Amino acid sequence: MTIGVLYSRIRHDEKLLLNELRDRDHDVVKLDVRSLRFDVETPEPPLSECDLVVDRCLATSRSIYASRFIDSYGIPVVNGPETAAVCADKAKNSLALAEAGVPTPRTEVAFTKESALEIIESFGYPCVLKPVVGSWGRLMAKIDSRSAAEAILEHKATLGHYEHKVFYIQEFVAKPDRDVRVLATDGEPIAGMVRSSDHWLTNAAQGAETATFEPDERARELVAAASDAVGGGLLGIDLMETADGDYTVHEVNHTVEFKALAETTDVDVPARVVDWLEQQVTAEVIA
Repeated sequence: MTIGVLYSRIRHDEKLLLNELRDRDHDVVKLDVRSLRFDVETPEPPLSECDLVVDRCLATSRSIYASRFIDSYGIPVVNGPETAAVCADKAKNSLALAEAGVPTPRTEVAFTKESALEIIESFGYPCVLKPVVGSWGRLMAKIDSRSAAEAILEHKATLGHYEHKVFYIQEFVAKPDRDVRVLATDGEPIAGMVRSSDHWLTNAAQGAETATFEPDERARELVAAASDAVGGGLLGIDLMETADGDYTVHEVNHTVEFKALAETTDVDVPARVVDWLEQQVTAEVIA
């Protein structure tokens, strides 16, 4: 098989994936998104040589457009453009989860400072303000008072990009100083980890400590439902444990990183990912 890996930068995650593909004697094509050209009708080499493309772009906009073009050429892409479009936007993500009946934190969106402040006041303090597009916990704010809300909203309103004027506000979930990340393929868990920190942000990218998490029946049920809600694929599903012993799903990630997970679990994560990629190519050939 010829597998294309679409990338912005080769990080440790991509190296793990590339090494596993090469160990299995697949032809690997490294596709630097910065140098590719996308015709509206016909793919150009080396993209046209690929049996499947794995999207590992760091930039959300490039990921969304590139996956759309690749899909239009009839080349299978992981993840597909519909899944990418939903997962890349937190508002669309929350809508998809809510529409599918997946428990997710209470969320509201507003387009003016005044309306956003009304939402924050109705939620009470603390609550969380997030950018609709972003990752690694960047530009997220835990708002503890009205004065803090006014200052942060004013700051966001002065930023140039229109996305900063979409105010995405969520209730603060009093999780037990940790959250849960499960890597799954079409809703089937590969491996999971808990990310713990004294800080309210528990992203591994923010320095959280990690430990293995074995999904229980309820977690598996929610991982499958969340995956279906956004269109399936190779996904990172983020859950938080709630005070009543249940979970809430706060986000689904479509260009999921797995370096920290691979270092935490005994599961051979890259091998399991490539197992699934091979199945996607085989299924496409049969179809």
